[in-house]
Amino acid sequence: MGDLRLDTAIKVSPRPLFVVFEGIDGAGTTTQSSLLAQLLEDRGHFPVMTREPGGTRIGERIRSLLLDPALGELAPVTELLLYSASRAQHVNELILPALNEGKPVISDRFALSTMVYQGAGRGIVNSTIDVLENITVRKCLPDVSVIIDLPVKIAFKRQEGRKKDRLEQEEENFHNRVAQAYRAAAANHPNESLLVDGSMGANELAEHIYLELCTRWQNFPFDTK
Repeated sequence: MGDLRLDTAIKVSPRPLFVVFEGIDGAGTTTQSSLLAQLLEDRGHFPVMTREPGGTRIGERIRSLLLDPALGELAPVTELLLYSASRAQHVNELILPALNEGKPVISDRFALSTMVYQGAGRGIVNSTIDVLENITVRKCLPDVSVIIDLPVKIAFKRQEGRKKDRLEQEEENFHNRVAQAYRAAAANHPNESLLVDGSMGANELAEHIYLELCTRWQNFPFDTK
């Protein structure tokens, strides 16, 4: 069998940062990733914006399967493998090339979503997820995961009146397990995460996140160490 490891060495300086937004459905990850990108563009930086599942032509095809409400019978392990396939393509085709070209990357979700949704949510053991992540991600890890914390009931309220995808349609207990897993991840990995209050107004929260990231990295969205 060939070597499955990815070449993850970033060869440019200053090193561009890889920022990911995470949170339960309805927390505002898509909104906040877009607002951060806009704040950076206003300051003359042009990050690569992407999302998971998706981000590439192949990934977007997989996304349409994963989020299709008609596929409610999708087995948890099938779901996990599809997310991993999308991520492998995402890392190889878009994320690593962008970073190696000196472009910061902002992603709406990444590997932590799998750990909390398929792990805590579906009950797949962490060791199984770890095996796949070691193949698909290797050392291409986010510099920070911005975790937007929001009570599930408020997230449900925000989603009223809109068509929900397959995961959004899951029962409240599922989303509570996911929310708790996100909080645990933030507590266990404070250096790699930033837990923020999702109940804040969108623009206020965006400014807060931007200032927090600038505090961590003086030359955000680059690391000059």
